Amino acid sequence: MSQPSRDQDHWAQPMDRLHVGDVSKRAASEVVEGKHLSGPLRGFGQLWQKTYWLPLRGAKAPATPAPREVVSAWRENFAQFWPKGNSIYGSLSKGIAPGEVAVLHMGEIGGVPLVSTGIYVIYADEESFSFMTPEGHPFAGVITFSAFDEERCTVAQAQAYVRANDPLYELGMRLGMSRVEDRFFCQMLRNVGAHFGVQGEPDAKIVLLDPKVQWRHARNVWQNAGARTALYTLTAPLRRVRSRRTEDAIGRRGEKEDGS
Repeated sequence: MSQPSRDQDHWAQPMDRLHVGDVSKRAASEVVEGKHLSGPLRGFGQLWQKTYWLPLRGAKAPATPAPREVVSAWRENFAQFWPKGNSIYGSLSKGIAPGEVAVLHMGEIGGVPLVSTGIYVIYADEESFSFMTPEGHPFAGVITFSAFDEERCTVAQAQAYVRANDPLYELGMRLGMSRVEDRFFCQMLRNVGAHFGVQGEPDAKIVLLDPKVQWRHARNVWQNAGARTALYTLTAPLRRVRSRRTEDAIGRRGEKEDGS
């Protein structure tokens, strides 16, 4: 009988819908729970390949960190390398492993996120790890974080294959959201570099792979996480009132049972 490939251990099991699990009460997990994954084929907008990299020259260590050392630190400290103004909830705050789901708050203002969404870890090994986005995320795609040796220097890299998930996001990308995304990934690489004592500036290469939009996926707009996050935030007072009423009802029921 043939033995399964060791590589299989690094891939997540197929998942039809995301299950968030136990996360902080601050996380808007309802916006992510039950969502389908949404790779580049299911997105609406133009398809881009975005590559960002930072050579770790001058690292404050006895020697330049090896690629596996960089990826190990990246996996263990992913939440700490996440740019400020954004939050991660779930097991990703403790490390990266295949099959994990995390809730993301993007662009927090006063602790309130502009967009609540999530990511799913589809692959992770000693040299790289990859995420896929769910329905409603600003872009449909796959993002891979890795490190490799180039001319005796370890390079940290983030590479994304992405489309805007719906027409609203596509409009936003063309009006400036794309540059915000670029700054986000460059800041993450700066944070990785700072961990190893490197203060260099990341480079980027942006390639348009498909200039066409996919009108058959225009209906993705109904899953738009920005709109759903706004609705979730606006209805928070109603949920608190409903929760208190439920707790009071349970308390009264318990008192009646004790008195019977």
